[in-house]
Amino acid sequence: MDKKKEEHWIHCPICRAKTHTKVDPDTVLLNFPLYCPKCKRSIRIGVINLKMVVNDEPGKNVD
Repeated sequence: MDKKKEEHWIHCPICRAKTHTKVDPDTVLLNFPLYCPKCKRSIRIGVINLKMVVNDEPGKNVD
């Protein structure tokens, strides 16, 4: 069976621009420092089953 693997770009939760990070449907990211080249900010995210969650931890700077 020849299956095409789906890939999805992660978009910045701040400015909604496409980042340089791709994920597959089976990718799991926990506390991942996502950098956005457009707004030049980093934010910690989690991705499970192609659903992204922003980690809101006050007092922790990613930069």
